[in-house]
Amino acid sequence: MLTVEQVAACGVVPVVVLDDAEQAVPTAKALLAGGINAMEITFRTAAAKASIAKVAKEVPEMIVGAGTVVSLEQLHDAVEAGAKFIVSPGTDPEVIAEANKLGVAMTPGVVTPSEILMGLKLGVKVFKFFPAETYGGLKTIKALCGPFPQIRFLPTGGINQNNAAEYYKNPKILAVGGSWMVTKDMVNAGDFEGITAKSKAATDLFKEIRG
Repeated sequence: MLTVEQVAACGVVPVVVLDDAEQAVPTAKALLAGGINAMEITFRTAAAKASIAKVAKEVPEMIVGAGTVVSLEQLHDAVEAGAKFIVSPGTDPEVIAEANKLGVAMTPGVVTPSEILMGLKLGVKVFKFFPAETYGGLKTIKALCGPFPQIRFLPTGGINQNNAAEYYKNPKILAVGGSWMVTKDMVNAGDFEGITAKSKAATDLFKEIRG
């Protein structure tokens, strides 16, 4: 089974919103060219399932996952399409338990100790902290790590090229999530060279700090 650590190895997990499944493959290739080998395609649009399936089939070197998964139906659709990992904005014990049964890596979203406790009971060790900047960013993460030293975070929300370095410097941060290197406008405009350039800048920053 793929682990969250393997998914996050390059330091950045892009949050990708696609309106058209035909955008999926060129977007995945543009991210790969910039050094990012994992992408979270969100279930915010009707094109999500088909997009995941296209990347899984046509760009096998990309670890494709599903984001914004908030129901069992979406979880099953994602896995059926070929998603290798699941990300949720919140913590739903039923969805986490089902992901465990299906053998797919799951990162639930949390902002409180109670949500972390729910996840820990189901074997979760890496949590998405979302929306990160709105809920206090690193200051809150550091506070949460006091009673929960065994966990790590993948914060998302309000993180960009300008503030990612501060997150990378904290050992409790496995990686960061964000869309600054692959915005919806960039995808819709076909700016794949721009996606590659911003992806490279993001991964270079991670390497510079983490080595």
